[in-house]
Amino acid sequence: MKALFKSKSQRGLELLDVEKPSPKKGEVLVKVKAASICGTDLHIYEWNEWAQNRIKPPLIAGHEVAGEIVELGEGVKGFGKGDLVSAETHVYCGKCFQCLSGNRHVCETMKIFGVDIDGVFAEYAVIPAQNAWKNPKGMKPEIAAIQEPFGNAVHSVFAGGDRIDGSTVLITGAGPIGCFAAGIAKAAGAKKVIVSDLNDFRLSLAGKMKADILVNAQNENLAECVKKETNGRGADIFIEMSGSGAALNDGLKSLRVGGRVSILGVFNKPVALDVTNDIVFKYARIFGINGRLIFDTWKKTSELINKKLVDPSPVITHRFPLKDFEEGFSLLEHGKAGKVVLVP
Repeated sequence: MKALFKSKSQRGLELLDVEKPSPKKGEVLVKVKAASICGTDLHIYEWNEWAQNRIKPPLIAGHEVAGEIVELGEGVKGFGKGDLVSAETHVYCGKCFQCLSGNRHVCETMKIFGVDIDGVFAEYAVIPAQNAWKNPKGMKPEIAAIQEPFGNAVHSVFAGGDRIDGSTVLITGAGPIGCFAAGIAKAAGAKKVIVSDLNDFRLSLAGKMKADILVNAQNENLAECVKKETNGRGADIFIEMSGSGAALNDGLKSLRVGGRVSILGVFNKPVALDVTNDIVFKYARIFGINGRLIFDTWKKTSELINKKLVDPSPVITHRFPLKDFEEGFSLLEHGKAGKVVLVP
């Protein structure tokens, strides 16, 4: 089969011919129908400092996937050939303290597709049955594939159990997950969703996901904009998606007293914060978001999409055959794409 490999410790990926895998006990083999590119995949492609410290080539890249089951490993129940499944990409042990405490998404021995173990940018992929999510018949594979990052947005929006209806939600970072979060917040009844970024193309996608206010932080003072839109009070909920220290600081200064913060963005280096004024005296509640709650978030994600409460399709801007992966990565690298889907 064809597979997209990180075969060397350098920039780029290679499309290679490799042997098709076979499912072991407790696994399913899927014929990949769609696989979308994540920011993590872009880091691996660019071979930035994070990737150099985390990735051990050779490795098949990719983790956001939808595929049709073509073979069942020994002992697999609840699935059948022909099922369209997506993958929860955090492979958990089910035995450690975190797993037994209901936190399988942060398993102590967690492995991630396309990061720690072979991923899904290939014609076929093996998925542990415990990580497979069965989709409704007739669901478009590209929509099924993006449920993993959509789930990150679901987790970020609803963390802490706050009521979203009637609130003002600030999102910094209009990448695909930030745009998904805008649509989710509006579907949950947010009165006003404000999205900031430095890229006007990405901000336009947030607008298509029903964001109310779009702020290019290069041209406007974000905190001043938020205060103006909230009669001086500040945002009820702040969701950080950019991985920018400046955006995190701007967002904290835009938060109201007693507000809630969800941080999904991953930062390349430590960030200096005014903890006293922007966190302590603000009585801010801060949640670090890592992945999805397994499988509670998936249930919410499925309901939001399949009941048509949120349409994620505007964020999917490009589709390419797997062989044209270079074009997809180039568009993402230059900020000219939302979510890019590869089709083997």
